Amino acid sequence: MKHLPNALTIMRILVTPVVLILLYGNALPGIAIALVLFLIGAASDYLDGKIARKFEARSELGQALDPLADKVLVLGAFVMLCVIVPEFVPWWGVALIGLRDISVTWMRSRSRVSGGGFTLPVAKRKTAIQIVYLSGILVLLTFEKLEGGAGAWARWVLDTPIPLAAFLLVIAFTLWTGCVYLFREKRTG
Repeated sequence: MKHLPNALTIMRILVTPVVLILLYGNALPGIAIALVLFLIGAASDYLDGKIARKFEARSELGQALDPLADKVLVLGAFVMLCVIVPEFVPWWGVALIGLRDISVTWMRSRSRVSGGGFTLPVAKRKTAIQIVYLSGILVLLTFEKLEGGAGAWARWVLDTPIPLAAFLLVIAFTLWTGCVYLFREKRTG
């Protein structure tokens, strides 16, 4: 059990290129498989931390790789969606999310170097909200390609402002969490 959390984290990193390639094809089987793999990757984020805490299997490697794996999976999915559905995931929004992540990673690494290293609980909520949004868009893109009621419903939702409005909320929450880190850094620095 000691190495399982790190194995799950590494699996999350390795599954990301597969998810992105399948999304890029923008065909029903690929998007459906990408959705399942994305959900497995997202679940592994929850599981690796839970297992590490329960079995006291925390490691420096895991503490470094876990946030990296989250960023690879989430930002990778945002970038690919920016390419295939820019009307729901515009590039400027992905750029803001990426800039926030780079800034917070830099602040955390600076803090770690000076002996303080910190992760705020709001960071996990930010990741969860991003994963919920990405999962929802992937579900809609999968269903959109189906015939019948599910396909009609997905096409209807995608034709409304709901996906873009939800993305704007994700951006706002993501940037707010960056401000939380910044203000904490200023108070402790």
